[in-house]
Amino acid sequence: MMFKGYRDFILRGSVLDLAVGVVIGAAFTAVVSAISTGILTPLVARVAGAESADIAISIGGGQAIDLGMVINAAMAFLITSTVLYFVVIVPVNRIRTLIRQDNLNTTENLEPADVILLREILEELRKTK
Repeated sequence: MMFKGYRDFILRGSVLDLAVGVVIGAAFTAVVSAISTGILTPLVARVAGAESADIAISIGGGQAIDLGMVINAAMAFLITSTVLYFVVIVPVNRIRTLIRQDNLNTTENLEPADVILLREILEELRKTK
């Protein structure tokens, strides 16, 4: 009995969607990190006029603010969020809209069973008079 409830919980669409999203997100993070480190970091260093992406602001005491790391993280976030929006969110919203429209079209054309039954009874009563 307890396992049935657990199975129903796991088989809900939202839980499965979340699990798939986490796995795909982890894999996609590795790709974005590679792009950020291998392509964007050298470009940022070039634009900043540095030899490497170790763009830092010294704050004294041998400490520095690592701007290169912050810029890379921001670029990785922008790439990830943009791709997820256009590859996942836009198509899913489009599919949901189409499903809602289809459901509205089918429910508008169907009368409830009790209304159909009442119409049939009314027709039979009219025939007997």
